[in-house]
Amino acid sequence: MKRIAVLIMSMALVVMGGTYADAKTNVQPEIDDMLNGKDATIVIRNLKTDKEFVYNKERSERRYTPESTYKVPHALIGLSTGAVRDEYEVKRWDGTVREFPDWNRDHTLASGMRYSVIWYYQSMARDIGEERMQENLEKMDYGNEDLSGGIDSFWLDSSLKISAREQTDFFEGLVEESLPYDKQQMRTVKRIMINDEQDDYIIHGKTGTRLSDFGLGWYTGYVETDKGEWVFAVNLDGSGTDAKNLTVEVLEKLHIIPEE
Repeated sequence: MKRIAVLIMSMALVVMGGTYADAKTNVQPEIDDMLNGKDATIVIRNLKTDKEFVYNKERSERRYTPESTYKVPHALIGLSTGAVRDEYEVKRWDGTVREFPDWNRDHTLASGMRYSVIWYYQSMARDIGEERMQENLEKMDYGNEDLSGGIDSFWLDSSLKISAREQTDFFEGLVEESLPYDKQQMRTVKRIMINDEQDDYIIHGKTGTRLSDFGLGWYTGYVETDKGEWVFAVNLDGSGTDAKNLTVEVLEKLHIIPEE
C-alpha cells in the first residue's frame, strides 16, 4: 500500500467543491500564519480523484511514533483477534488515579477511543500478545512494524513509527474497506472514530500527543461529504489538539467543509 509520492506544484494543490483548482491558488502562506513558527506537515487525499494537498512534503515522509492515533488500527486488531468482542466490551478501572479524570473509570472500546484512554488499550495489547500483534502490523503494512518497545508501550514514544503519508494510506484502506479484515469490524472502528457530525459533513478522526513533552501532536482520519471522502494526516511540533485545530482550519480553507 506504500504509494509513490505525488509530485505537487508549489507544494500545494487546492480542493474546490470536490475537484482540484488551478495550482496557482496556494494556501501555504495562510498555513504558515496558522502555525506561528511551528514545524508541521499536512496530507489530505481525495479518494475519488486520488489527488492530494501536501504541506511540507519532506516531513510528510518522515516517520514519527503514532502515539494515540495507533488506537485506530489497535481497535481493529483487538476486534479481529477476539481480544474484545465488540465496541461495548467493558474493562474495569483498576482504581489507579491517572492524570486525566476521564480515565479514572470503567471504559469500553468506544469510550476508550473517544477519551484516548491509554490503560484500556494497554490492557487489550497484553491480551492480544506480541505474536498476534506483530502478525497484524505486517498484515496491515503499518509503518516500520516494530514492537521492540514492549507489548503495552511500543506505540507511545517508543519503537513503532509511521509517516503522515503512510497514515493516509492506512486510512484509505480503512475507508474503502480494502484492508484484509472483516468489513463489519472495519465499520465498527470507523463509527467509533466519529468526532464531529454535521448535516453536510462527518469527521472521523483520532488525535495523538507525545505526553512526555507535548512535542509531537497528530490528527489522523477522514472526512465524509456529499461530494466525496478525503483522508488526512497531520503532525506537528505541539499537541494533538493543536493538530486537530489546524486540520479543521485547513479543511475549511480548502472548501472541503464549510467555514464556521
